Amino acid sequence: MAELRDYLARIYSLSDLQAKPDDYVSTSALADAMGVTAPAVNRMVTKLKENGYLHHEPYQGIKLTDAGRREALGKLRYQRIAAAFLVTVMGFGWHEIEEESSRMSGALSELIAGRMLAMAGNPTRDPFGEPIPAVDRTVPPADDTALASAEDGQQAIITRIKTRESDRLEYLAALGLWPDASITIIHKAPFNGPMQLKLAEEYRIIGHNLAELICVRPLT
Repeated sequence: MAELRDYLARIYSLSDLQAKPDDYVSTSALADAMGVTAPAVNRMVTKLKENGYLHHEPYQGIKLTDAGRREALGKLRYQRIAAAFLVTVMGFGWHEIEEESSRMSGALSELIAGRMLAMAGNPTRDPFGEPIPAVDRTVPPADDTALASAEDGQQAIITRIKTRESDRLEYLAALGLWPDASITIIHKAPFNGPMQLKLAEEYRIIGHNLAELICVRPLT
């Protein structure tokens, strides 16, 4: 069951990366994300569909059922608690925790997860800003948008970071661009060009692709 939950959690995360989270996820994207072959993904998709966790439409892709979403959020609850624990209690950098938190999550019970959450200060979000699912496997609806869609002059607060690539996370940390940071969009170049941001009294420039992976909540 642990492997099935890993797949379900990854499908959930991939759907969250899309412009419309309810859209189908391609099996090729899932294979890339899991680091496995297309035949291996097809076998797992068949198993997940048979267990009632997936909708699968040929040439469209896959989508979680309500049961699949619940299992995915169960896995993500433990993984996000583990991530918060690793950073807050053990002092890891956020660029170091993706694989460790995933491994830890497979060994946690609700009792241990609850204690770890308390030791981390009972956060409601993980270090990347993602909401920690409740015990009943629910999460609040997202109320943010990609930084890339913001307009010149807008003030915003960073809510979530969608990348887990360690080099990008280290770069964002060096720029001070992490959840709860307040920014002002100074200028967005046309044709998916770079964005100039103001953070406190300093200016930052980031590319469009990176801005797509930063979620913000407008303040103005």
